Amino acid sequence: QVQLVESGGGVVQAGGSLRLSCAASGIIFDTYTMGWYRQAPGKQREWIVQITSGGTKNYADSVNGRFTISRDSAKKTVYLQMNSLKPDDTAVYYCNAGGIRGYWGQGTQVIVSS
Repeated sequence: QVQLVESGGGVVQAGGSLRLSCAASGIIFDTYTMGWYRQAPGKQREWIVQITSGGTKNYADSVNGRFTISRDSAKKTVYLQMNSLKPDDTAVYYCNAGGIRGYWGQGTQVIVSS
């Protein structure tokens, strides 16, 4: 059974930082591209960042320079360090393995207050 379990969400003031974690089980972690998506209230879910099995990272323009993705193979965990947070970053953040047709976590709420 595949599980992606996110943690680390919360409420933070604008300009602050949060680190999200996603612990994976039930998959051969090292073979998967891992990513993060987010869904703001009233909006569609959007891709924001991914890291391939080889370590290549890609970022959406909206988060480039502020967010950093990383992965730890020993812990089967992917991280999202979010700095310089803005109110527009308020959303539910979802961990993903294998793209849109892959596996999803349950989501973790991030609220950035102004």
